[in-house]
Amino acid sequence: MKRIYRFWFLLAPFFLAAAPAAAQETFDPIKAKLFSLSIIVGGAIITLAAAAGAFCQAKAISSACEGISRNPAAAPHIRFLLIFGLVLIETLVIYALLITIIILMVQWGKYI
Repeated sequence: MKRIYRFWFLLAPFFLAAAPAAAQETFDPIKAKLFSLSIIVGGAIITLAAAAGAFCQAKAISSACEGISRNPAAAPHIRFLLIFGLVLIETLVIYALLITIIILMVQWGKYI
């Protein structure tokens, strides 16, 4: 009896994994087009956000170093504002990542 339970325990994941494959829908070219378009848009959003974030962070660090070199007494204040600004810039990039994930995870078939 234990052998039968062991047999079904080992085969159950295969049966569960094969069930969605048997229930596939027919191919719809409009859904495929929207899916490929969402991948392109998602990639473009995250690429532009990462590039803009990197440029802004480099500019902020450069300006902070220049400000500290001109006025070393103000270094703690400049450093605080630099870190605060870098946090805000990185937050925008993280928001772009979340928007990209949402765009990629939308099930386009429900909205057509």
